[in-house]
Amino acid sequence: MLPVVALVGRPNVGKSTLFNVLTGTRDALVADQPGLTRDRQYGYGKVGPIPYIVVDTGGLVEHAGGLEAQMAEQTLRAVQEADRVVLVLDAREGVTNADEYVTRALRRSGKPVVLAVNKSEGRDGALAGAEFHSLALGEPISIAAAHDQNVRALMDVVLEGLEEPQSAEPADEGIRVAVIGRPNVGKSTLVNRLLGEERVIASAEPGTTRDSIFIAFERDGQQYTLIDTAGVRRRARVEEGVERFSVIKTLQAIDEANVVIALLDAQETVAEQDASLLGIAAERGRALVIGVNKWDKLPPEQREHMREQLQVRLPFVDFAPVHFISARHGTGVGELMQSAQAAYDASMREMGTSELTRTLEAALETHQPPLVRGRRIKLRYAHQGGRNPPVIVIHGNQTESVPEAYRRYLVNVFRQTYGLKGTPVRIEFRSDDNPFAGKRNPLTPRQRRKRQRLRKRGR
Repeated sequence: MLPVVALVGRPNVGKSTLFNVLTGTRDALVADQPGLTRDRQYGYGKVGPIPYIVVDTGGLVEHAGGLEAQMAEQTLRAVQEADRVVLVLDAREGVTNADEYVTRALRRSGKPVVLAVNKSEGRDGALAGAEFHSLALGEPISIAAAHDQNVRALMDVVLEGLEEPQSAEPADEGIRVAVIGRPNVGKSTLVNRLLGEERVIASAEPGTTRDSIFIAFERDGQQYTLIDTAGVRRRARVEEGVERFSVIKTLQAIDEANVVIALLDAQETVAEQDASLLGIAAERGRALVIGVNKWDKLPPEQREHMREQLQVRLPFVDFAPVHFISARHGTGVGELMQSAQAAYDASMREMGTSELTRTLEAALETHQPPLVRGRRIKLRYAHQGGRNPPVIVIHGNQTESVPEAYRRYLVNVFRQTYGLKGTPVRIEFRSDDNPFAGKRNPLTPRQRRKRQRLRKRGR
């Protein structure tokens, strides 16, 4: 599983700013106001030598009461979940009593801790961190999260000794299929239906599944590993501490999976949480199938409303096949798994360079790239750069100027040509190096001969 890094510290030291830098997002609220982060925020870390999950936490304060006490409890739970802890400190204010309180709490946890002395811009790094040696938690590292200064060096130290998780080949354990969705949409019921037995607890009470459960089974001669995950609710609705722990397990399950089945509840609207989970799966490049559960006995007007909701709220995953099912009665479940198999096959498809280049040439002939400063973007050839998801690398000139609309056009062309249904398709553009860049204009052979004749004549 992906390692977990927790960002901890007293309020207003820049934890959320650092979280945004590490994830390359603006997911965490950032303002010059203490206590803005009240709940844990999760994301996939992108800065550092290996991938990981990073957790932003609320500030830890001594003698906390009311809401602050709840924030402190959640922060300590994040520490328990973590493989590494980053204690974020403020270089401008130096060591405070609150910092010493957080340090004592972290020392009791027994987790490896790295000191990040934030807001060090304009200061000598050694001097900025000198005062924090008194906390006796190792060598402080000076950073400026707001300016992305020295953050990579920080993460090199934080992740030292951890190895990137190596996923087993699908042949060893079959195709890994993660079932995700909000609580009480029927994930465990679907898993039991696929297995043909009551293997996992299925209950009408939300949050029954606390952890991700890996189950091997065979269907139509194909080996699978099902991953039943805990439901993810909007944070304001999550009240029980144990359920909060489940979010990391769901994110890890998505990262482990080859195919993600996202289950929606036909009796409810497509919520923001549904879109968020689907977005995470697509962003991680996972093959994706959507199952709309509890479809049986649904009135015709509600069915039409749900179809409209899917089109309006989930246009970014229009590549994913949609199945209307009843996990309890088994209706449509067979077709759902057929799509999961097809999506996996599409994500692993091999495409030859000559075939991809011919497809690119046909796309260019149908619809040429736009002009950039009076010059036409030239795309010359394509080759495959990866699988699961398929990556197509296109070489040419001025490729950095290819508009997003034209990128989507090419994605659709390759998707239709190669039947890449159910998987994201990524296109990478690369500009060919100009061999004469930075050199004087080269002479033609005729010009060289003329220059040689002139030299012999002494002119």
